[in-house]
Amino acid sequence: MADVDTLKAELKKLNARATQAKMDLHDLSEELPTNWERILDVAQAAHDAHAALMAARRQLAEAAP
Repeated sequence: MADVDTLKAELKKLNARATQAKMDLHDLSEELPTNWERILDVAQAAHDAHAALMAARRQLAEAAP
């Protein structure tokens, strides 16, 4: 059960990180064309955050009975 609790805690952190990355991408899009040079960096950060979140969700689903 400790592993599931650990995964849930990690999932909560990853969810917060993914949400922040989504907001960063949204904020950047509203500022365009200002800071257009940051599009790839911000989009990659959002992609990575959401990929980690989805992987953690799959891992939790496999670990939970």
